[in-house]
Amino acid sequence: MVLTTTTAASDEHLHCTFASRYARTSLPRFKIPDGSMPKEAAYQIVNDELMLDGNPRLNLASFVTTWMEPECDKLIMESINKNYVDMDEYPVTTELQNRCVNMIAHLFHAPVGDEETAIGVGTVGSSEAIMLAGLAFKRKWQATRKAEGKPYVKPNIVTGANVQLEQNAFLYSRQFQLYLQEHCHLVGLLGKIRKYFEVELKEVKLREGYYVMDPAQAVEMVDENTICVAAILGSTLTGEFEDVKLLNELLTKKNKETGWDTPIHVDAASGGFIAPFLYPELEWDFRLPLVKSINVSGHKFGLVYAGVGWVVWRSKDDLPDELVFHINYLGSDQPTFTLNFSKGSCQIIAQYYQFIRLGFEG
Repeated sequence: MVLTTTTAASDEHLHCTFASRYARTSLPRFKIPDGSMPKEAAYQIVNDELMLDGNPRLNLASFVTTWMEPECDKLIMESINKNYVDMDEYPVTTELQNRCVNMIAHLFHAPVGDEETAIGVGTVGSSEAIMLAGLAFKRKWQATRKAEGKPYVKPNIVTGANVQLEQNAFLYSRQFQLYLQEHCHLVGLLGKIRKYFEVELKEVKLREGYYVMDPAQAVEMVDENTICVAAILGSTLTGEFEDVKLLNELLTKKNKETGWDTPIHVDAASGGFIAPFLYPELEWDFRLPLVKSINVSGHKFGLVYAGVGWVVWRSKDDLPDELVFHINYLGSDQPTFTLNFSKGSCQIIAQYYQFIRLGFEG
C-alpha cells in the first residue's frame, strides 16, 4: 500500500459541485463529517471524484488485468463479503484455493507423490509471494548453519540487476530508467526483502546486448551465505526468460564442488502463465532439481483483477514448519503462511473461474 502522511490542513473542505441537494454544504477533506448524509448523496460525491481517475480499460501501461467476463464479475460481487482466511465458515472457498494450488503445481511439474509433495499458498500478489519465498529460504539456511555451528547472520540472495540501469545509461533515456525502476518487479521486491528481512542483495550486472542475468556470473557470486539464486521468467525490462536450466546445471556443479546446497527460486510473475502454454518443452520449473519455489502472478497473465498471487514450494521440506501458523479462534485448526490475515476471497474464486473457463486450450 502507498504510505500516506497526515496533514495539518485539517480545515480544507471539498465542494461537491455535482452532488445532490443533500451535499450543498462543503465536506471536511481530512476529517470525518459531523453528521451523516443519505446513501445516494454519498455515492454521488465519491462517484464524481472518481471520474478524475484514468479509465482502467485504457491503461496500456498496467501490469494487471483490467477486464473480466460479466459472469466472473457476478461471482466476484457475490463473494466479495467472504473472508478468505475463515476456512471453517467458507470451506468451499478453501477447497477452490486448494484446487488452484494443485492446478498450478501440476502446471509447473511439481513432484506429487508419497515421498515428495508440493505445497503452496494464495497471496495478495507476487509481491507477497516473493517475500514469503525469501523468508522461507532465509529460515532454512539459518537452521542449517546453526546445526553446523556456523555463523548465520549475513544471508544474501543473488539475482540479476535487470532493471537497475544506471550502469547502462547509454541504452535509455533517464525518464525511461526511472519508469522501469518504479515498475520493476523482482529487484524492487528483493529490495524489500533486503530491508525488511535483513538479506543482502548481490546483483549480477547487465552488459550491452545481454539484458538478463548471466547464469555463469550468478553462480560465481554464490558463497556459503547465499540463501538462493533468484531467476526471472519474464524480465520487466525486455520480457526475456532467463536461462534457468543452465543456472541449474552450473549451480549443481558448484554445490558438488563446495558441499553447499544453494537452491533456486523462480520469479515467474509474468512468465508462469505463458511459458507452459507457448513453450511446453522449456525446462525452467520443478523439472529442474534445484528449483525449490516458484511464484506466479494471478492478476497478470492469470487474468484476474489485482489482488492475487501464488507461491508453490517443491515439497513440505522447503517450507520450514516454524513459519506456519496454526490458528483456531475461528474454528478448527487452520495452518497459514501469510504476511496478511483477513482478506477477500473473490480473487481466489475468480482465479478458479479462469482455470475452468479457459482450460489448457484457452
